[in-house]
Amino acid sequence: MKINKLTSNIDYKKNIIKAKIINVKGSSPNKINDFMLVAPKDIFGTIGGGNLEYLVIEESKLMLKNKSKRKKLNIPLGPGIGQCCGGYVEIILTLHKNTDAAMKDEKVNDSFKEDLYIFGAGHIGQALIETIGNLNFTTYLIDSREEYLKMSVNKDVNYLLSKELWKVVNKLKDNAYYVVLTHSHEYDLKILNEILSKKFTFVGLIGSTTKKKRFFKRLTENGHDKNIIKKIECPIGVDIGNSKDPNEIAFSIITRLIYLKNQNKKYDLKKSKVVI
Repeated sequence: MKINKLTSNIDYKKNIIKAKIINVKGSSPNKINDFMLVAPKDIFGTIGGGNLEYLVIEESKLMLKNKSKRKKLNIPLGPGIGQCCGGYVEIILTLHKNTDAAMKDEKVNDSFKEDLYIFGAGHIGQALIETIGNLNFTTYLIDSREEYLKMSVNKDVNYLLSKELWKVVNKLKDNAYYVVLTHSHEYDLKILNEILSKKFTFVGLIGSTTKKKRFFKRLTENGHDKNIIKKIECPIGVDIGNSKDPNEIAFSIITRLIYLKNQNKKYDLKKSKVVI
């Protein structure tokens, strides 16, 4: 069975069960109106996980098999189902002909996604988009090399081709996340030079502390405020020792981005200590 994210643009054409919480009492990992969709081989969304969700999925699959239209579940969240929340939930399971019908009266908030611009579609850039597409970012992969942008096709990622990457920056949104890891130090510097003239939430640069010092000097000479330059995280990512593996580096960057996003844009520069 495949677990999928619940978004407003799901397009599943066959029978599907909507499991919706209509009542919650006491301690519970979920809230009223939380819902998930269950198909024979796909799950969209979650209602809190654990044994509760397992029971709901099994009951939903049984309903699909029997073509049952509606069922109410009253589930105590105690030792009886192997959970210790101590609360109680009431869930309605309903059969629908497709996801359009199931989500007709539901609202899924996709608007909270933050913009993430990744400059560089090399090994680390490719590794990043393999995972980042499933997270709450509107992601853009930007490179000057068309063949690199065509290496993978992820429907959750926007691909931008530009021969002069730095000229793209002033057209991008303010208060976004920027990850700079192109194949060229010259490109990196030009891109950062443009980013520092914008309002940004986060900017990370691939490289060593030596590269950071060199870039700090050049950006200062270009007239940028030193306090703004210091906001550039380089090395980027959480500490993973001396790893050079693109996938491990990508995961360290993603972990850092998730941390920052969930800290309401408050971040500690000391958390970023991976040397590339």
